[in-house]
Formats: sequence, C-alpha cells, structure tokens
Amino acid sequence: MKPVYLAVPAATLLLVAVWMAGSSARAGEKPKSASPIYGVTIPDGYRQWELIAPAIEADPLNEIRSVLGNRKAIEAYRSGNLPFPDGTVLVKLAWKKAPSPEFAPATIPGEATTVQVMVKDSKKYAATGGWGFGRFVHGQAVDEAQHRTCFACHQARVRDHDFVFTRYAR
Repeated sequence: MKPVYLAVPAATLLLVAVWMAGSSARAGEKPKSASPIYGVTIPDGYRQWELIAPAIEADPLNEIRSVLGNRKAIEAYRSGNLPFPDGTVLVKLAWKKAPSPEFAPATIPGEATTVQVMVKDSKKYAATGGWGFGRFVHGQAVDEAQHRTCFACHQARVRDHDFVFTRYAR
C-alpha cells in the first residue's frame, strides 16, 4: 500500500498548534502566573490541603494568615525531621483582619491580601536553601523586587529551621 500525503497549508498548521496550546487551560481560565526569579505558581487544589498553622500578624500588616501544606509537608511536620524533603509545598493565605458583624469581640478574615508559596527542590533552588518562592496578589505574581526579599528574610531569621517560619500547630 502506498502512503498518502496531504498538502496542508502552513496557516492551517499554525492555527491547529495555537488551538492545541490553548486547549490545555480550561475554558475561560487565565494562564497561571509564575513568580519572577523562581518560576513558582499557585498549585492546583491547594485549598483542600491540610492546615499547618494559623497566625495573626500585628501592625503594620494587620493580617490573619493560614499556612497549608501538601502531603509531603504534613508528613515532614508530623515526623519532626528537617530538612523538608524535595516536593514539599507550603501555601500561606493572608487576609486583612476585620471585626465580626455578628460577634463584636471576634476577628474574621476581611479582604484577601496575598497567597505566598514555597516549593522545596534542593537542586533547582540550591542558591536559596533549596526553596523557590512565589508571592501573588489576586492570582498574579508580584514584581521581581519583592521576590528578591523572600530568601533574605528567611535566611536571616529561620536558617536553623530549614528556612521555614511556620511551626506545626498540634
């Protein structure tokens, strides 16, 4: 049997390639924003991860924060072994503090401020203690200057805890 060759115009091939590239995202979704320097993105499904710990930040931030972790993070925290293994992902959610309209003494999450992500990959991020960082506002990565401050802060304050501030709330 002889092979059959079809002549396909280059413009058609280009349209197919563009369609295939776009079809990997769900309809109506914006492409994921990646942090400058590290290329970290907000992980899919992170809102279903387990809580590691909540925190309340005083002035000037005046925020309520919650840190969630993927399975590797939770296992590492529970075992108490540092350093965290490659594949560990931590996500910090932050909101402005707001008074509860139903119970005056209570504080509740107000406006969302940031989602911050740490990804452990000791080879890829060797220069920053094995961690890649991402800081996002409304789903979009903030500028490179803000990302340059991430590792310096972690290095100065929590070098002896594998560069991670959050302790496990038991």
